[in-house]
Amino acid sequence: MVLENYEPKRVLYYFERIAAIPHGSRHTAAISDYLVSFAKEKGLDHRQDSLGNVVIRKKASDGYEAAEPVILQGHIDMVCEKDADCDIDMSGEGLRLKVLTRKELPYLMERPLRKDQSEDDVIITAEGTTLGGDDGIAVAYMLAILESDSIPHPALECIFTVDEEIGMLGAAGFDAEDIQGRLLLNIDSEDEGHLLVGCAGGCTTTISLPVERTYPDEIMDTMILSVEGLQGGHSGIEIDKGRANASVLLGRLLQMLFFEFKNDLCLCSVNGGSKDNAIPRSAEAVLLVSLGMQEAVGNYIKEEEAIYRKEYGKREPDFRLVCRFTDEAERPMTRESARNTINLLRCVPNGIQQMSFDIPGLVETSLNLGILVTTEKEISASFSVRSSVNSEKWELINRLSAVAEALGGSCSNEGEYPAWEYREDSRLREVMKSCYEAQYGEPMIVETIHAGVECGLFADKLQGLDAVSFGPDMNDIHTPKEAMDLPSVQRTWKLILSVLKVLGEQ
Repeated sequence: MVLENYEPKRVLYYFERIAAIPHGSRHTAAISDYLVSFAKEKGLDHRQDSLGNVVIRKKASDGYEAAEPVILQGHIDMVCEKDADCDIDMSGEGLRLKVLTRKELPYLMERPLRKDQSEDDVIITAEGTTLGGDDGIAVAYMLAILESDSIPHPALECIFTVDEEIGMLGAAGFDAEDIQGRLLLNIDSEDEGHLLVGCAGGCTTTISLPVERTYPDEIMDTMILSVEGLQGGHSGIEIDKGRANASVLLGRLLQMLFFEFKNDLCLCSVNGGSKDNAIPRSAEAVLLVSLGMQEAVGNYIKEEEAIYRKEYGKREPDFRLVCRFTDEAERPMTRESARNTINLLRCVPNGIQQMSFDIPGLVETSLNLGILVTTEKEISASFSVRSSVNSEKWELINRLSAVAEALGGSCSNEGEYPAWEYREDSRLREVMKSCYEAQYGEPMIVETIHAGVECGLFADKLQGLDAVSFGPDMNDIHTPKEAMDLPSVQRTWKLILSVLKVLGEQ
């Protein structure tokens, strides 16, 4: 066990157990069953629904029976991203956890240290892959509380949801009829000291374009053109960082290539990204190139690479365009299908669409082209659409639908979730602020965010719900650089226990 010598021991014990179980989105059956086995072993009341969501209940500690029940909630799926040279099969293998210090991670040392951070802080990462701290740490916290006989708390309802990362599908399909609590602690935030009290609503919107294929009129070389080395990141939290979207950048490059070499190129496929809510770090196109044109096309790509490097500068220091030729042949699209594909990538909106006029610095409406896939007969482009204003969300979805229709395609929506609106009168918010200030000696930052949080769905299902979201420091979630700060995990654990104690005593 990599984490066995660190505190809090039982929290980290369960985090490591979870990391050993593959649990990417849509593949959470094993971890869902693990939670059921845990509940049975501990003699705790529980239920598991057809989606794989799990509820585990625990009675109040002695003397806390009269307190209002509390809901603890987090999701059990993770975003599975890995480096190109990583040999882990994330669908069937567990993660390889690593413990480093902050100073051993150059990308963390580039960021200013807060007063509670040190270059010698212990950082938990995974070898070549995402860590799943989002939201494995919430699961670990809850299991450690559920198993303990010494932690004082009110009656608990611990809700573990599936498929949060692909549209909050587990929370959307969750039957909350038997849930008694109306105080919800969602442990799915990544900035210690920040208390989330509202978030954007969203939807996954997919454009599908039909593809027709033909045969080239001449013998041609096959070229694989890749956009690589981008930072990526969470499409809600990092959407305002100016990071490039690999699929969008690929569309720009293809438009210029076909303008310059119209009669010497054929397009076979475009693919990029793997999660609709992660900004794609790489994308590639397969093209056919007329014989004798390899050098000219390659030189033009180098010229375009220099232009993009100048534009993105420090935002994307590792950006590169890579082209290689292969003997493998693919059947190309017709000219019309290729034109429609490129026009799709060039015409769809992407990134920030509207900033809030009410809350300075808050992104109000955005979207991210997250998954781009080509099959024999279809191009599929999936977007994570977000807005804290419901009408703006639908206006953006309608724009995507209009683009699809203009190009002869169709548009579908999945996993729509409501915005989580700020609650003026919140007992839970005040308890959190009070406990935090008592522990840290400074006020907690209360804010709403652009990223989606399951609290909105639970507020929609549970009349009068009072909810907050918080968590320990994590950096670069949804990328192989994901890093979880252990001292922050420890402080957040202490805060959770303090809040449960106060809620039980009131």
